[in-house]
Amino acid sequence: MIALEDIKAAAKRIGSHVRRTPMIAASQILNAIPSDAELTLKLEFLQVTGSFKARGATNKLLSMDPATLEKGIVTASGGNHGIATARAGHMANVPTTIFLPSNASPAKFEKIKAWGASMEIIGSTWHETNEAALAFSAETGAAYFHPFADPLVVAGQGTVGLEILDQLPDIDTVLVAMGGGGLISGVATAIKALAPSVRIVGIEAAGSPVLLKAIEAGHNIALDAVTTAVATMGCAKTDDRIFELVRDNVDEIVLVDDAEMLAAAQWLWSEMGIAADLSGAAAIAALRQERIAIKPGEKICAIVCGAGPDALTA
Repeated sequence: MIALEDIKAAAKRIGSHVRRTPMIAASQILNAIPSDAELTLKLEFLQVTGSFKARGATNKLLSMDPATLEKGIVTASGGNHGIATARAGHMANVPTTIFLPSNASPAKFEKIKAWGASMEIIGSTWHETNEAALAFSAETGAAYFHPFADPLVVAGQGTVGLEILDQLPDIDTVLVAMGGGGLISGVATAIKALAPSVRIVGIEAAGSPVLLKAIEAGHNIALDAVTTAVATMGCAKTDDRIFELVRDNVDEIVLVDDAEMLAAAQWLWSEMGIAADLSGAAAIAALRQERIAIKPGEKICAIVCGAGPDALTA
């Protein structure tokens, strides 16, 4: 699907259109996690639009012939990709329509509106919503921006991995939240190509363990049901190419439930002043629940992948 060269090309293409997000040590805090290792946070929630999704959507936009955008842009999203695609439509000055499931965060709605996109709330899961978005694309000719099953989008997300290695070259383990798998497949492709000894751990919602179950089955599968309320992490089936990248490059996948992610978001707010959405807190949830074996002195990077007021409004 993608290789290191695609990610490097994406980094050059989007460099002046996205932010190089900072990293900060999780130190000087009351309740350290883990207590005997070094935790660094990759603050991707500070990315333009509030998540890593701006990288992929921007790479997709800048790789397209402007003529293909004349009839607008459309996507289906749990929230963060929708905001990033709305921003892409703003950059291209074309009408943009975002389809969202009914459980998407109201805070995401407001950001999508702010970027000037139209919204349609259809279905209770991303796959139902996506069917409507694809039908809209077929009917209107609007260019469809897939949130994860698109090589250009995945390559854009992979630039997070390049930055992590540049900012913290002696990293041992990287923790990445997973929905459809676009972020982790891009990050893992970049890191394993340049530093194959780095451990990549994915964190899925317990109510949407699509890639864990696929890895256990040995092939891509569809879940019978998605029960997580975290719209940005709900996915009944990923793309076959995403499955292959995860299978080949991700060392481990662990699960956290919605309540654990909320508690982790509250920890990030109280300890670090970070307003993360629940997907952005998933890596911290896995650490707090000791789902990941950690060695003393291990250098860990947790990607705080999305912003949101979840911890403040619970």
